[in-house]
Amino acid sequence: MPREPLLEALVSIRAHIPEDAMSAGLLGTERAGHGIRVRDDGLILTIGYVINEADEIWIGSHDSRAVPGFVVGNDFRTGLALIRPMMPLPGRSVPIGSSESLRVGEPVWIAGSGRADPQVVDAEVVAKQEFAGRWEYVLDEAIFTAPPHESWSGAALMDMAGRLCGVGSLVIQGFEADESVHTVNMFVPIDILTPVMDEISIRGRRSAPPRPWLGMLVHDDHDTLVVVGIYRDCPADQAGLRPGDVVLRVDGQPVHNLAHMFRTVWSLGDAGVDVPLLVLRDAQLKETTVKSAPRGDFLRKGTVQ
Repeated sequence: MPREPLLEALVSIRAHIPEDAMSAGLLGTERAGHGIRVRDDGLILTIGYVINEADEIWIGSHDSRAVPGFVVGNDFRTGLALIRPMMPLPGRSVPIGSSESLRVGEPVWIAGSGRADPQVVDAEVVAKQEFAGRWEYVLDEAIFTAPPHESWSGAALMDMAGRLCGVGSLVIQGFEADESVHTVNMFVPIDILTPVMDEISIRGRRSAPPRPWLGMLVHDDHDTLVVVGIYRDCPADQAGLRPGDVVLRVDGQPVHNLAHMFRTVWSLGDAGVDVPLLVLRDAQLKETTVKSAPRGDFLRKGTVQ
């Protein structure tokens, strides 16, 4: 399928985040990425971290026009967000495909917005597997492609029929697949968003209760789960957790890796549930209980969220 018409569905995104926002220290106050027009009414899909807590968003079209935008909805389970321009922008929507249909070894192409070279990278699916991020995030089956696109945030993962199969999230070095080491892009599969996209575009979030959130960053160091960051005044901070704590048990259950730890927390109930933890601090065991909360309650509510 010709690529040029489909590239008109891609937009650039620039967002300003206030300095007092929770994510400002980690992700910065000036963020840039891509968006993908998924409906003819102008609805745009992007990776959530580009626009989280933004008080100003600018959306640029393929013909270099730029207009302000606003957040329609945010989904912390997938890490994806929906935005919309405040004024019409030229362009078309992209057909939505299925991430399930992609196979390891299959050729794909990765597209970013604007006129930068390379705008499009021909790549291959090198793996489809579980991914856990230290920010309390798990994908059952993320998509990993190589070679990487240098501007991956919100980039479109397209199959050879020109259908959207995923949204760019990360670049990862030293990724092992097929007995080789690659630098890869990680994509959020589109299939986990399509069942809830309508309700998110209407309600601003999915209708299901939010998951419990602790407000800490955890690093998996060879299956040793080390707290490396605590968001100020968030549940983990209020419970007295500190960077350097090693998480050993959740609700009495030993936890072995990031995905296992986060899924064990989520299995306890909805946001607001108490989360008992056993941690190792300075060679001493310490029990504490974190009163979880919805992640969205701690994000700064800007003019566009």
